[in-house]
Amino acid sequence: MKKKIALTDEFWMARALDLARRGVGLAHPNPIVGAVIVKSGRVVGEGFHVYERRDHAEIVALRQAGKRAKGATLYVTLEPCCHTGRTGPCTRAVVAAGISRVVGAMRDRHSVVAGQGFQHLRRAGVAVTIGVGESEAQTLNESFSRWIVSKRPFVTLKTALTLDGQISLRASSATWITSPASRKEVQRMRHVADALLTGIGTVLADDPRLNDRSGLPRRRRLLRVVLDSRLRLPLRSELVRSAENDLLVFTGESPASKKARALIRAGVEVVRLRTRRGRIDLRDVIRELGRREILSVMVEAGAELNGAMLEAGLVDKMVLFYAPKIMGGSGVPMARIPSRFFAKSPLLTNLKLRACGPDFVLQGYFHPPAPGRDSREKN
Repeated sequence: MKKKIALTDEFWMARALDLARRGVGLAHPNPIVGAVIVKSGRVVGEGFHVYERRDHAEIVALRQAGKRAKGATLYVTLEPCCHTGRTGPCTRAVVAAGISRVVGAMRDRHSVVAGQGFQHLRRAGVAVTIGVGESEAQTLNESFSRWIVSKRPFVTLKTALTLDGQISLRASSATWITSPASRKEVQRMRHVADALLTGIGTVLADDPRLNDRSGLPRRRRLLRVVLDSRLRLPLRSELVRSAENDLLVFTGESPASKKARALIRAGVEVVRLRTRRGRIDLRDVIRELGRREILSVMVEAGAELNGAMLEAGLVDKMVLFYAPKIMGGSGVPMARIPSRFFAKSPLLTNLKLRACGPDFVLQGYFHPPAPGRDSREKN
């Protein structure tokens, strides 16, 4: 006998969240949103947002539902918009369709919405419940929520290391530390990111490709970003040879130099930023990426850049892939950072620990997503 599933708000919101995840890599620079319309315990319409298709998830679901939307409940992972942008207000369409109740996971932090969408629905007589599936929805849109408020990308530092905190045997990390399962998970993380950031030291040591090999569709290519203050990037490197308007080099050298011109001819974008003590200003890097509508950055680098990013306070989230191995004293530490940093080091919070093949993954936040103010709020 099959166990009967309770069709609760949580059940239907889980379905909306699953739909939203199908928009990962396809919604940029818009948020990732899923919507489900339910009437008499049955789905009559559903959808998720894809930027190229323009329509928001609610509109896709409403069109599928048609006249069946009248008197139904809409489950949506993000507050419906109430302004005109590329499309008209979703709140107006929801009311016009006769939806009687809206269950939203979280507020939209965009200043032109920020709770007003839910208010518009309530004023129109629609019952509103907020906060169902809020934590999952916030995680899905943590990058959008950061960028839309501050115009700076959400930064995740990812690294693979041994139990004693080493990332490689020598300056090169060419020897794999973690398992194929962990490396597959890293490709999934790259697919979620808009940009991948590394330093010239990693490029010279490993000659990596730094591309998205997940095989999943994405609206635009993963932007590969290299910090190279003295413009040492080899013209025959894997990065340069595979450049297709997806390789950006920040340097302290002039873009008019002979080396810069050669890189530009090879399809590399070269941007000069100010340097301090021979190093590129990391805050300028993050600001410039934000200006380019890069919502999320994943750092895959060596000890020097890892340490510099942490010391500058630019890391929002850390994902550490631990192999159950001991390397010993000959290894390279995860981050080279002055000992004085320990006294002021922020705590990693919202910790989660999970297995990944034979490895385990520790995830936490230095700057966690803002908690919802409307958790479980009803009319």
